[in-house]
Amino acid sequence: MKKSLWIPIVFVILMWVIFFIQYFYKVDLGFLGIHPQDSYSLIGIFTAPLIHGSWEHLLSNTIPIFIFGVILFISYSKIALRVWILIYVATGILVWLFARPDSYHIGASGIIYGLAAFLLFSGFFRMDIRSIAIASGVAIFYGGMIWGIFPLQPTVSWESHLFGGIIGIVLAFLYRHTTETTKNIERIEQEHKRKSFDDYMNQS
Repeated sequence: MKKSLWIPIVFVILMWVIFFIQYFYKVDLGFLGIHPQDSYSLIGIFTAPLIHGSWEHLLSNTIPIFIFGVILFISYSKIALRVWILIYVATGILVWLFARPDSYHIGASGIIYGLAAFLLFSGFFRMDIRSIAIASGVAIFYGGMIWGIFPLQPTVSWESHLFGGIIGIVLAFLYRHTTETTKNIERIEQEHKRKSFDDYMNQS
């Protein structure tokens, strides 16, 4: 297993550990969420994605963030860590700046929408077979997520979804020319040249 794959795995484990602490010790960690434009909740930019208010909330976020995270780190390993961090932090900052100031925003859904948007739009911007295949899979299985960016449910942080999606699209565009395929081809060619040179030296 690639070391980088531990990032989404550990993130999911932390989500569950924190929720169990809330559940068994009857504590409400909602104050660690993002309370927009409140300087005391700036820490929420980093802690809010790890806080969930119910079993349903936790379960609904666990599977997609694990799947999208693993796909990101396997398929775009060269830029995966940067993309993960930028989606995480930038989404939180935008929520703190522009979301409704009358509630705390918690949960990992902003990151989920950011990852989904990055994987989906990378297919459009890159137009290579692998990226298109990944984008198609995201569209088929998670296309219904699009409704989450609209203010249809007052108890859902649609702002997190919207801002996460925007960040994901922007990053997909900015990193559209960064490919793993080119890197792998160059490495294979270098290994082939080195092997050929070694064979020639051995024959000499």
